[in-house]
Amino acid sequence: MTVSERAHELAIAAAQAAADKKAQDIVIIDVGDQLAITDAFVLAAASNERQVLAIVDAIEEALLNLPEKAKPIRREGERGGRWVLLDYVDIVVHVQHTEEREFYALDRLWKDCPTIPFVDRDLARVEAAAGSGE
Repeated sequence: MTVSERAHELAIAAAQAAADKKAQDIVIIDVGDQLAITDAFVLAAASNERQVLAIVDAIEEALLNLPEKAKPIRREGERGGRWVLLDYVDIVVHVQHTEEREFYALDRLWKDCPTIPFVDRDLARVEAAAGSGE
């Protein structure tokens, strides 16, 4: 894995914030060996423009609330709400409308890069409770 500890922390926090807003198809891709400009991409999809924007807002808030606050140096695509890009230097977050996610298929474009495991903490909690018989 080539991502820095900071990039890993940011990527997991961004992915969890997206999951908290019911994002779909959340994937973290380690692009550090392929790109010099960032360590990881965080991809997430939403079924409508309002949800895309809500996910973006949640990610920005979550990363600002980390012990070492992070603000994006660039934010693009917000006006249309179909594909918003947040550039945090260490990571780049792509929140896309489901149609754009399927059409542009960034997952396939970067398929040679390893992914970083992400498990939604709420889903993990539910599965743990179900496994223990609660």
